[in-house]
Amino acid sequence: MTVREIQGFLLDQYKVEVSPDFISTVTDSVMEAVSEWQNRPLERLYPVVFFDALRVKIRDEGTVKNKAVYLALAIREDGCKEVLGIWMEQNEGAKFWLKVMNELRNRGVEDILISVVDGLKGFPDAITAVFPQACVQTCIVHLMRNSLEFCSWQDRKAVAAALKEIYRAATPEAAAARLEEFSASKWGAKYAPIAAIWRRAWEQVIPFYAYPPEIRKIIYTTNAIESLNMQVRKVIKNRGHFPGDEAATKLIYLALQNLTKKWTKPVVGWKAAMNQFAIQYGERIFLGSAR
Repeated sequence: MTVREIQGFLLDQYKVEVSPDFISTVTDSVMEAVSEWQNRPLERLYPVVFFDALRVKIRDEGTVKNKAVYLALAIREDGCKEVLGIWMEQNEGAKFWLKVMNELRNRGVEDILISVVDGLKGFPDAITAVFPQACVQTCIVHLMRNSLEFCSWQDRKAVAAALKEIYRAATPEAAAARLEEFSASKWGAKYAPIAAIWRRAWEQVIPFYAYPPEIRKIIYTTNAIESLNMQVRKVIKNRGHFPGDEAATKLIYLALQNLTKKWTKPVVGWKAAMNQFAIQYGERIFLGSAR
């Protein structure tokens, strides 16, 4: 948002006249706060980090482009959520995510236990190149949603029920058997691409089955970050487009600060999940290090 736009907004909405110099000073201080926040030191270990992107219209080189705004939402050892940073790029791609991973490491992150992603090709390699011990888990809800896009509306409920038998299986072997059963069923025959997309994603699906229910509930979906994205979209939906990356970054940062100040309690079921993490990951967890 430009200085003139802010000045007009304050006059129209609040009947307040503010000088351009004052607005410039305030917006400059916001950008300083963004820079400080974006470069702040991070914790050594995050048990779970959700990675996702939302699209924002930004003017760049004379044209309005649909840019990706990347967010990393972590769950700390104390169970509270924390946004690790904001990154912007024209296209969501594995090379850019590698840059993000390196930045997180440079800010102090040494280990991520589980990374939950939306199935972007090459993303798992970008994560494990920097955090080789990280388990990369495909978001099951994204996979379900992608599967149901092949279905007619009247079939979706029945197909979803059949697919639940796969991700609710107790072991990878049982899940693989349920997938083959689905593929051979009438739904698998009618919607053949569904089994194919599950097979292509299988290496990032099967880590899910190694975990007990306490952890599965936490990593089952990227709904946590999708909810955050949705709330950010509410703030920016009436903007049309931003005049540049800096204007978009400022508003998204302010929106995040407003949203995250409410995050004062651990996520539901975290104590049980953390006990399981301690058993699963042994020396990688220091239970007394939570802040």
